[in-house]
Amino acid sequence: MISTRGRYALRVLIDLAEHNNGSYIPMRDVAERQELSLKYLERILPVLTKHKLVIGVHGKGGGYKLGRNPDEYTVGEVLRLTEGNLAPVSCLEANAEPCKRAAECRTLKMWTDFYKMTNEFFDSITIADLMKTDTENDYVI
Repeated sequence: MISTRGRYALRVLIDLAEHNNGSYIPMRDVAERQELSLKYLERILPVLTKHKLVIGVHGKGGGYKLGRNPDEYTVGEVLRLTEGNLAPVSCLEANAEPCKRAAECRTLKMWTDFYKMTNEFFDSITIADLMKTDTENDYVI
């Protein structure tokens, strides 16, 4: 299950992309447009800035803007940064201890295939793709 952290990060990136005019956008403006808690966004932004998904400037005229073009961000990248990983079971998580039952596990292939399918799906969608909508401004993540 994708948490609010991952969903809100996507909403922030989409909003920054849609309102890009070359200058920095105050996160307060994004929070208001997206009806999100500014305090909660302030906990998500360090992850996005640390990994250079967004560039932040403090002080007068400061705010945030995308670090790349919207078509260069995949949903998978954003979700893995904010969620940790997308593994459906603990044995597939990064740095997981090898499972003693892996050799006889009848469900391991199913979980591995599901994990691969999930990553491929989210890696095939970009922020630019999410900006395109048939029902303008009628999306909820």
